[in-house]
Amino acid sequence: MNLSLDPRPGLMSRRNINLFGFLWCAGLIAYALYVEYGLHQEPCPLCILQRVAVIGVGLVFLVATLHNPRGAFARVYAALVGLVALAGIGVAARHMWILAQPPGAVAECGASLDYMLDVLPLHEVLGKVLSGSGECAKVTWEFLGISMPAWVLINLVWLVALAVLANVMLKRK
Repeated sequence: MNLSLDPRPGLMSRRNINLFGFLWCAGLIAYALYVEYGLHQEPCPLCILQRVAVIGVGLVFLVATLHNPRGAFARVYAALVGLVALAGIGVAARHMWILAQPPGAVAECGASLDYMLDVLPLHEVLGKVLSGSGECAKVTWEFLGISMPAWVLINLVWLVALAVLANVMLKRK
């Protein structure tokens, strides 16, 4: 299906929209790094997993930009963005659930993510991280009354919509 949103050729091309998706993800990561190093707010393990998902989505957008696929290959990129984003959405939703718990309902702070990765198998690390701990239950940043994990979830949903627009609805120009 050809969706022609702009009469100027190339502006709404598959390649340009995929590039925009990559730049959007790069901007999200740049801001997360600013919050960490500029505002001195240490990310919790769930925040780090959300960053990994955003980086993964960005990499898929970058490869799609470079490849500029046609037909079924384009739909594969949309599906890959959807799968990686779905993992990030799940982590962000879990983080939001942990934040919504009453004080004291979440376990105290545990070992650091670096330490756990050094001494435990990956599946155990993921299990411990997803169970949440004290550092994941604190809201240390908000914008418009919305926490960082909620913003990550919102952005990932929009990035999936962008991937569908670029790689399913538009024809390659």
